[in-house]
Amino acid sequence: MRISCLLLSTFWLLAHTSALAEPINIGSRLELFVDDYLIESRDGAELRIHHPQPKEICFVRDEAWEGSGSGYDTVFQDGDLYRMYYKAWEHASNPDADGGHDTFGAYAESKDGKIWTKPKLGIWEFEGSKENNIVWMGKGGHDFSAFRDTNPDCPPEEQYKAVSHGHESDPKGLMAFKSPDGIHWSLLQEDPIIPWGKVGESKDIRLLFDTQNVAFWDEVKQEYRCYIRAFQGDLRVVCTATSKDFRTWSTPVLLNFGDVKAPALYTNQVKPYYRAPHIYIGFPARYSDRGWSPSMRALPMLEHREKRAEHETRFGTTVTDSLLIASRDGVKFKMWMETFLRPGLRTADNWVYGDNYIAWHVVETEADMENAPRELSLYATESYWTGKASYLRRFTLRIDGFVSAYGPYDGGTLTTKPVIFDGEQLILNFSTSAAGSIRIELQEADGTPIPGFTLEDSELVFGDDLARVVPWKDDKNLAALAGKAVRIKFEMKDADLYSYKFE
Repeated sequence: MRISCLLLSTFWLLAHTSALAEPINIGSRLELFVDDYLIESRDGAELRIHHPQPKEICFVRDEAWEGSGSGYDTVFQDGDLYRMYYKAWEHASNPDADGGHDTFGAYAESKDGKIWTKPKLGIWEFEGSKENNIVWMGKGGHDFSAFRDTNPDCPPEEQYKAVSHGHESDPKGLMAFKSPDGIHWSLLQEDPIIPWGKVGESKDIRLLFDTQNVAFWDEVKQEYRCYIRAFQGDLRVVCTATSKDFRTWSTPVLLNFGDVKAPALYTNQVKPYYRAPHIYIGFPARYSDRGWSPSMRALPMLEHREKRAEHETRFGTTVTDSLLIASRDGVKFKMWMETFLRPGLRTADNWVYGDNYIAWHVVETEADMENAPRELSLYATESYWTGKASYLRRFTLRIDGFVSAYGPYDGGTLTTKPVIFDGEQLILNFSTSAAGSIRIELQEADGTPIPGFTLEDSELVFGDDLARVVPWKDDKNLAALAGKAVRIKFEMKDADLYSYKFE
């Protein structure tokens, strides 16, 4: 009898553990489904990754100071202007090239994020002329990645900052730069802000920086953060560090992907998502050396692949695509192993080592389709070390549309952990079929439906909208529930739910 009572007590405790957990205060911030941080349970629903849709070739790097190795793109909106920074480089191992040249930091700009121009800046001389768009030569030209510093205490002469990998002949490490206008740059200091070498006392993690490294001001945590290339043994990995002044940095730590065995990663492209800056989103390039096989020889441009392999076998047998990762703290990440950007069904310029690297980061642009809302534009490399130029293709994605909570036609539900919100209405970014729908139920922290806000009280939501207010019967609002711990149950039928917020 005593044993039975103990078992019943144990079952009761386990059943109520989640209900007793500290509720998560989400306030009025936007929440996405790029991780399972807020999810308690799912029944018939799944988290579904979505893929950017290819659009036009929007930028060609074919000038004498550019070439087939150009890339490592940084794109951001700065007021009414879109800015782009990239490495200008001809790849010395390209069989189509007449020889290589050093890497330079180059600049382009756009008024709409679609049509890009190369302004003749007249700053740096290349082959006897300053008629070019080069913004940096010398130390750290390998992967010149710039950003607008939104730190309110940032001095005017440092309104723009950049990081880049120093040349082997320079002090080895991550170099830092400053600019008052995003065009005229100088070194922040002569020495690297983070040097080459092992990480702290670790014996197997080494910082090499030999790909695109990025940095930014984190407005939520009020600190600078950078993401940098490292090696763990022979595996290509990513580390992160923080700073209060952009000069003195913490000891870098390895990103944590939980139980997922992370593949070899080149770029990382991590940055706070502009609509939900408490969530970091990245698009790391995945490096896969598949070796020689019938499938490898069946990929596009075999002859060119074989020529590249004469320099080094992996140059011909490696293919690259880009993944999606997300984090709440900047260190522990959810990694989606299903690819975010596939090379695609084309006859050239897609299945090459160096193709499909996504630029750092997304920007919002006008839609191409008439009567459609604004959308996200992403940019990815093509024709890397092929021919005499490299291309940048624009891709589009629905705003917040990285991942959705999806319910099939037969229906599915997703229930959150206990949360505390601030506001009086719930707003959804969603899409349904003509026959699909979404209903909402608000529950007590223990899972008990709240009278007036049950599934039966929720009006059916259907259509396709970036910001639809959830209607309740009798025109009720949620003001009386604000500040209290509640669960949100989403019932979805042939529907995708991308994000939600209270306001």
